[in-house]
Amino acid sequence: MSGRDVSPDPWEKLRALTPARIGLERCGDAISTRALLQFQLDHAHARDAVNGTVDFQALAASIDRPVLRVHSAAADRATFIRRPDLGRRLDAPSIALLTSARSAERADAVFVIADGLSAVAVQDHASAVLRKCLERLPGWRIAPVVLAAEARVALGDEICLHLNADLCVVLIGERPGLSVANSLGIYLTWQPRIGHRDADRNCISNIHARGLAYDDAAQKLVWLMTQARRSQVSGIALKEDAKASLNDERGANQLPAE
Repeated sequence: MSGRDVSPDPWEKLRALTPARIGLERCGDAISTRALLQFQLDHAHARDAVNGTVDFQALAASIDRPVLRVHSAAADRATFIRRPDLGRRLDAPSIALLTSARSAERADAVFVIADGLSAVAVQDHASAVLRKCLERLPGWRIAPVVLAAEARVALGDEICLHLNADLCVVLIGERPGLSVANSLGIYLTWQPRIGHRDADRNCISNIHARGLAYDDAAQKLVWLMTQARRSQVSGIALKEDAKASLNDERGANQLPAE
């Protein structure tokens, strides 16, 4: 059979549109060697993301604001992975640090950068996303940025309470998949408390090179923060209006400089 008689692969165009594994090449009853090797490589990236550590010293140096470093009650990475509950609470030295840093004047918001389940996502994206967000928040009273190690999303609740802030914004490495290992997520909670439910949070996810852009993520977050402060709710009680968010951003860009 000549090369001219080979039918074109009908999945080729579709595979170019998505990182998902669709229409995998096969060799008999098994996937092709190329597909198998790519799967093993992506699986290795995901494992590295979960087990990796954030260079918090370099991250702190990239943030042009006061920074506090805290640690969850999970003593190490292995404990953090096995015991999610410990990743949601601060250890004793961190509580003492935040208590000493607490301001008598209530802050509008505190930003927490947490390693979560993808250290590489935090290293790649967190500083740039934070900068884009802060640029859009003139006039807001922002508490010191908190860098949290071995941290789950809910650790931000306790941090927010100790720093006397109304809004908690957690930038965290998302659980890696086999198509993206460095995806960053953002969780917003209005006046959180220990034991807060996930239904009371708003989430912006899939921030990475092939996903949501930094500017778009910052735009969505600032709109949600503004609406949360206005209505004093978050989570399922606060619905994002993408069109209104875009209009708010355009309107802000058209305001004359003071």
